Amino acid sequence: MVNRIVLAGRLVKDPELRKTNSDVSYATFTIAVDNRTKEADGTRGTMFIDCRVFREQAENLMKFTRKGSMVAVDGSLNQRNFERKDGTKGKTFEVSVDSVTFLEPKKEGNPVEEPKFDDIQAPANNNLDSIDLPDDDLPF
Repeated sequence: MVNRIVLAGRLVKDPELRKTNSDVSYATFTIAVDNRTKEADGTRGTMFIDCRVFREQAENLMKFTRKGSMVAVDGSLNQRNFERKDGTKGKTFEVSVDSVTFLEPKKEGNPVEEPKFDDIQAPANNNLDSIDLPDDDLPF
């Protein structure tokens, strides 16, 4: 059996960073994804999908995204059972994310700066003819 899900959408709100009891970082977030089918009036409905990502990817998500950011997630669909305050039982579904791909360039104000072309230095030996690689080692 296969439980794999790939979605692309926009963050509904800023992600929230938390820690497990064993001090593992995780982020929860919700993405808005258009339905594939159209409604009777010709518009597409929207689904709001809860997601959870762990460790380094959670921290990167916190650094580089905010409400409205476009992301793609790859993971598996999980069901969680819970009990409401009134004692009734409920179920919720969420994506346990294996990887997040940022689908937009970084916006102004993000903490990590991209290098400027002036800051990038070419290798000392930039004579590409001198690279000694046998033809069978080339990837193409």
